[in-house]
Amino acid sequence: MTLSTDLDCQACGACCSYSSEWPRFSTESDADLDLLPAHFVSADQTGMRWDGDRCCALAGTVGSHVACMVYDIRPDVCRACMPGDDACLTARKAFGFT
Repeated sequence: MTLSTDLDCQACGACCSYSSEWPRFSTESDADLDLLPAHFVSADQTGMRWDGDRCCALAGTVGSHVACMVYDIRPDVCRACMPGDDACLTARKAFGFT
């Protein structure tokens, strides 16, 4: 796997709007999860709340300009997704981004 610094996450957002099955909380501490505003957390508290296949904390237009409204306190799985990794490339492919 080759990571790419050429991919601009703020001009993409595919990873945050690819599947309501992701991201799921897994390694966060209760203290970390308590920092997330409740309106961004799913009703079953297993992950972020979604509107269709889009994370509710994602602002903007996918493929144009996006921003994470909880970037500084985002879940660990979001921190682990890196430009050009498998998760990134899978999401980008689903949107037809090359």
